[in-house]
Amino acid sequence: MFPTRLDSTVAYDIAKAMMDGFNRHYQLFRTESARAKHRFETADWAGQQRAQRERIEFYDLRVRECSNRLEREFKAGEQPMDIWQQVKLHYIGLLVDHHQPELAETFFNSVTTKILHRSYFQNDFIFVRPAVSTEYIENSEAESRPTYRAYYPAASGMQDVLVQMIRDFDLHREFEDLPRDAALIMGVIQPLLGSVKLHANFQFQVLSSLFYRNKGAYLVGKLINGFHEVPFALPILYTREETRLAIDAVLHGEDDLHVLFSFARAYFMVDMEIPSAYVQFLRSMMPRKPRNELYNALGLAKQGKTLFYRDFLYHLRHSTDKFRIAPGIKGMVMLVFDLPSFPYVFKVIKDFYPPPKETSREQIKGKYLLVKQHDRVGRMADTLEYSEVAFPRMRFEDELIAEIEKFAPSQLEISDRDGDGQMEVILKHCYIERRMIPLNIYLQDAFDAGGADPANTSVPAVRAREQLERGVVEYGNALKDLIAANIFPGDMLWKNFGITRHGKVVFYDYDEIEYITDCIFRKVPTPRCEEDEMSGEVWYTVGPKDVFPETFGPFLLGNPMVRDIFMKHHANLLEASFWQKNKDRILAGHMFDVFPYDQSKRFHQARKDSELPDSI
Repeated sequence: MFPTRLDSTVAYDIAKAMMDGFNRHYQLFRTESARAKHRFETADWAGQQRAQRERIEFYDLRVRECSNRLEREFKAGEQPMDIWQQVKLHYIGLLVDHHQPELAETFFNSVTTKILHRSYFQNDFIFVRPAVSTEYIENSEAESRPTYRAYYPAASGMQDVLVQMIRDFDLHREFEDLPRDAALIMGVIQPLLGSVKLHANFQFQVLSSLFYRNKGAYLVGKLINGFHEVPFALPILYTREETRLAIDAVLHGEDDLHVLFSFARAYFMVDMEIPSAYVQFLRSMMPRKPRNELYNALGLAKQGKTLFYRDFLYHLRHSTDKFRIAPGIKGMVMLVFDLPSFPYVFKVIKDFYPPPKETSREQIKGKYLLVKQHDRVGRMADTLEYSEVAFPRMRFEDELIAEIEKFAPSQLEISDRDGDGQMEVILKHCYIERRMIPLNIYLQDAFDAGGADPANTSVPAVRAREQLERGVVEYGNALKDLIAANIFPGDMLWKNFGITRHGKVVFYDYDEIEYITDCIFRKVPTPRCEEDEMSGEVWYTVGPKDVFPETFGPFLLGNPMVRDIFMKHHANLLEASFWQKNKDRILAGHMFDVFPYDQSKRFHQARKDSELPDSI
């Protein structure tokens, strides 16, 4: 029950200190995001990546600072229940007219659960549901920039408006030829309008901040004509000489935007006064994109976790199926399970690993953290990391419980921890990520549909062969993008890759990843004698970081059709020299361009060639 009065000055002081802690966090977060513009203007790519990594750590640092202050100044953990009830009510009062209320509520939850015993984690003490609406939050008068700007071009002046729209971002670098790029943009936009007349409300709505990631800046908005809306994004890149800028493409439609904001890409740097308004605008462009993934894409990962968990609990209340062992080949390091009606998988690190795996729980967690902080270039799935996660026991298949008890007993607790008579499964630590079709299953489905028989000319067989080729080619493309990101996947088997709804191959097994620059790429030595050549054992020395690309073939390319496709498009992946060339370029400080859109969309032919040496 809530108190009938607010008479504790200590409760108000605690609430005010927590709000001060959040405001400090968001001020630092926003300042670092705003600096992305200067880093882009000065082509400071190493600084941009460093800032992206460091910003991920901001939240936990600020939560720790705030918790320590509350314990030091108010002995917060010793305060009685009625004081904490008042703290929450005072905090709600401080959220009135706040521009980031949903983030501030999540910060309150993080600090409170760090201080209080789990038995207090109930509606009276934390924000299980939002207490303050994020609808129609307006910028203050001191904040002159609105969330988005609207431009109303006449049919004859559309190109001039496009030029002005881009110049309004005030980038302190010259464009190579902005009128030329505006004409190219028009060449893409006009067919989208077709023969439809321009309505009185014809306009471009453009978010007021550019979206920065790695070596690109993205103008994000939508075209509105009557009841017709087209979401779009304009990538702004440097020319090859890195002296001037150019618009590189027009991304348009929901699918293009989904790929740009993919869960397999690094977070954007965006200067936002009202993040909920940005999320609302982006959802109007991508209505199928969950809000939690949009908050993640904007670098607000803790809010993404909060929303994901709320959505998950809501789904549990409105579904009846049970958690099961995930279909597919079981891994040696991770125990994977899913809920068939929910598009995510849950991963628990096993307690022991059979040979030849030599690793530890802390090493595996370190690999996942590396991926979280790294540029994922659209090829590594983002993960949500949770501790002490509670599930209803009745929703688990007995076979799954037996599997966890066998392989990860240290991570499992089954009890009535809340004392309400409902048994719970508590997992000490788990990762959650988007479910994808494992690539080995995707390829097997193509074989089963007749894809391996060239003589079969039926429509299903032709489509199966197209699926087979698409999967193999995309697998090679994924490896080359990972090389560009300085990542060697380690275990390259098909089962460790998945295929997304948009046909992109994504890597998701991280326990053996290494930096390319830490690997030693070698050719298999020439046999010294006939005994060496005939030996079934490795007769040459192999160091812990040695990689022999020519040995990938027997493990990956046993099927003749798969081998033919792979060798046609990606034969260089079996050459040590290919890997070494790219390692040398990375060590020399080069940062590759990896584009979140197809090369065919790019405007300027001179910049279309792939950067990876000898690649397709």
